[in-house]
Amino acid sequence: MRRIVLFMVMVSMVCIATYARKATEGTKVLVTYFSATGNTEKAAKQVASIVGGDLHKIQPEKSYTSADLNWRDKSSRCSVEMNDPKSRPAIIDDLKNLADYDTVYLGFPIWWDQAPRLINTFIEKYNLSGKTVIPFATSGSSSISNAENELRKAYPDVKWQKGKLLNGATEEDIKKWTKK
Repeated sequence: MRRIVLFMVMVSMVCIATYARKATEGTKVLVTYFSATGNTEKAAKQVASIVGGDLHKIQPEKSYTSADLNWRDKSSRCSVEMNDPKSRPAIIDDLKNLADYDTVYLGFPIWWDQAPRLINTFIEKYNLSGKTVIPFATSGSSSISNAENELRKAYPDVKWQKGKLLNGATEEDIKKWTKK
């Protein structure tokens, strides 16, 4: 009787280990980001390193200059884009294998308490419907909550997870957030 119980326990352990391994096999993570000044890029590299994800930079077709980013100037490029909810700045189309990824970490700076319109361009161009998307952001003064809410409303077919503002985040902060 002891041998049968021992045998059953061993078989159960093998089955559990096999299931756990298969649950993570084939899961690919993409860390994609837009960074105008380098802050979000730094955070994205940290996230990619911790979660073991592939890194992809969302690049505008026309790079932003410091004059373009002058939020105090109502005629600056970023001000004009953010004041027009339908604005979709062109991006360089260099992501060829989004279908390979199950989870996408999506990074951006907060502009006017929202994600830059370039992020909308990315989401619409690559159709993230059905994907698990985890936003992260950097900001001089805003939280990520309004940007998250706006993205959830605009793209309800995306499986949004709770995002995080990563200003000055340490490796330990990111590990706690991603549970890695």
